[in-house]
Amino acid sequence: MTGSPSLDALPAGLVSLADHEAHARTRLDDKAWAYFSGGAADELTLAANRRSWDTLQLLPRVLRPLSGGHTRVQLLGRTLAHPILLAPVAFQRMAHPDGELATAHAAAALGAGLVLSTQASIPLETVARAVRDETSRGPLWFQLYLQDDRGCTRELVQRAETAGYEALVLTVDAPVHGARDRERRAGFALPPGVRAVNLEGQPPATQPRLMPGQSALFDGLLRRAPTWDDLAWLQTQTRLPILLKGVLHPEDARQAAGLNVAGLVVSNHGGRTLDTAPTTAAVLPRIADALGGTLPLLVDGGIRRGTDVLKALALGASAVLVGRPYVYGLANAGALGVAHVLRLLRDELEVAMALCGCRTLEQIPPDLLWPSS
Repeated sequence: MTGSPSLDALPAGLVSLADHEAHARTRLDDKAWAYFSGGAADELTLAANRRSWDTLQLLPRVLRPLSGGHTRVQLLGRTLAHPILLAPVAFQRMAHPDGELATAHAAAALGAGLVLSTQASIPLETVARAVRDETSRGPLWFQLYLQDDRGCTRELVQRAETAGYEALVLTVDAPVHGARDRERRAGFALPPGVRAVNLEGQPPATQPRLMPGQSALFDGLLRRAPTWDDLAWLQTQTRLPILLKGVLHPEDARQAAGLNVAGLVVSNHGGRTLDTAPTTAAVLPRIADALGGTLPLLVDGGIRRGTDVLKALALGASAVLVGRPYVYGLANAGALGVAHVLRLLRDELEVAMALCGCRTLEQIPPDLLWPSS
């Protein structure tokens, strides 16, 4: 871990999210870098996520009125200043001593939504207490992994409700970790003092005694893998709206809509779970077509420019989430670095809107994207 909570300053020469990434490599040790930057297996999906946004081309309109333009968007009954949210990322104190607290303060200052990870390295109550009374902040959501024991899941949900979180983001695409070769090569292990504090005190998962021929994965670890029935149960345990994160298949999107979830996050887990899964930019329009506007759609995976945000909205998203870029900002300059990443993205989005003739997000048409050959 590096950085100082009281002496952070933005390094010179950081004018893009790519600059933040390059500089963060000098701030993070090999193990932390492997964890935050790596993907599953050969990292094909990780690389393709970025390439997919680059491949899309914008077809601008000219001489259109732009005065009074803005980036405001309606999402789950709230008006957001802009459509950029911070995705859940675990163990942020590996990047900076202030961890998720610094991220939360930056998000609040920039009006960005924050999705706090179940595996945060600072208690969910502490993070919420620091920002929940900020009038200009964006939404405060809690990302949830269903636990083996329903009682433990119920306790987490009740804590999130009591602390002031406004929605649950249920991650559904990771019943097991992907094969993360880069982490294994680096010998990744959490450093002393960094742990999943929100899960402390839970009873250890019990493993059944396996019979000959049984799989340690399917008959052991995954014997209680979450199902649609668990989602239905969760809906009876909370008053909070539930979004599903990790949906790629249109049929799963339709099934989720039938269960009256509040929204979907089109995500391949940043390329960290199933390698060779399709990119989110490729899948997003198919899910948008399948749902026909019946649910809010968010998307993550490889978004690094304001033009990427614009393209995502043209493909049917209501908002986007970014993960790795703000962690790089956090490593570089704490809360100031996270805020700078958000500011860069929002400024670039406004420039892209203006140059494409879009005064508001509602004016972004599907034909803003040049047809691929």
